[in-house]
Amino acid sequence: MDDLRDKYIDLIADAADEAGLEDIRVAAVGKKGEVALKMRELGKMTPEERQVAGPALNALKDEINSALTAKKAALADAALDARLRSEWLDVTLPTRPQRRGTIHPISQVTEEVTAIFAEMGFSVAEGPRIDTDWYNFDALNIPGHHPARAEMDTFYMHRADGDNRPPHVLRTHTSPVQIRSMEATGAPTRIICPGGVYRADYDQTHTPMFHQVEGLAIDRDISMANLKWVLEEFVKSYFEVDGVDLRFRASHFPFTEPSAEVDIRCSWEGGTLKVGEGDDWLEILGSGMVHPKVLEAGGIDPAEWQGFAFGMGIDRIAMLKYGVPDLRAFFDSDLRWLRHYGFAALDVPTLHGGLSR
Repeated sequence: MDDLRDKYIDLIADAADEAGLEDIRVAAVGKKGEVALKMRELGKMTPEERQVAGPALNALKDEINSALTAKKAALADAALDARLRSEWLDVTLPTRPQRRGTIHPISQVTEEVTAIFAEMGFSVAEGPRIDTDWYNFDALNIPGHHPARAEMDTFYMHRADGDNRPPHVLRTHTSPVQIRSMEATGAPTRIICPGGVYRADYDQTHTPMFHQVEGLAIDRDISMANLKWVLEEFVKSYFEVDGVDLRFRASHFPFTEPSAEVDIRCSWEGGTLKVGEGDDWLEILGSGMVHPKVLEAGGIDPAEWQGFAFGMGIDRIAMLKYGVPDLRAFFDSDLRWLRHYGFAALDVPTLHGGLSR
């Protein structure tokens, strides 16, 4: 057995590759290998001889297998080392420029607005962009003679002759979502409704399609004071300033009573908007207490509940915060513009981490 051991240990040590090593394994410990043949001879031995030869053969088989395993690992390491030597990489070379996408400012500002109002307990409600004129106008106390219902201002969907279904429009605001939310959940409620809206207008500050966010809060004791606090907190968080002055100017909206336009104190020193300082005022949104007829249209009793609502253009506040001069650029799909004004994909706005770059 010593001769057999020395023979195969030497062969294993001299093996040049894994294929040759496999041939050695088969010859030594395969089913028809020399060690296996030796084990078959145990049956011809006396019990005393088997007690000596059996353990010796098992030890020989284990030693050869261990040598085979070690040699196989050594051959694999040598192959890997040779491959690494031939496939080297100069890590000092400059990388290729990578084209990467960016988050559109409208998407980013929508996330910023959502994060701010979420901290104040508002949830997000969504609804269809094509809705009936009842949800878009009637339920919001907008009378049939109101200019907003004219075809020169509103996109109406085509109706075939004999179609008796109610007229459908591309929603002119996200207020229909408020009605649908009141119908679905009742009161109390606290929601914001961001989304795309459509009006027949096009110039530097108007486009046929733009974005709004509207807010609604309904409870038993809500007042204009609550509305003022919510808007002040929003403006401070959104523009990332410590203090802000708001000015409420009496106005008229069919869906709120009383109604107010909201201005913020600012300055345009050097052509840059600075919020919370200066002697100028900038209108940013409309607001008011929800009209009783609107509550009734949403299935809520105005004798028991009351609330406030507000609405602002996402595109407009994005232009103010990030210095975009032309609203139409938001929809031009100019990659140079998107790379300049876009945001990193992982730049998720949070109040504790910072809203903007």
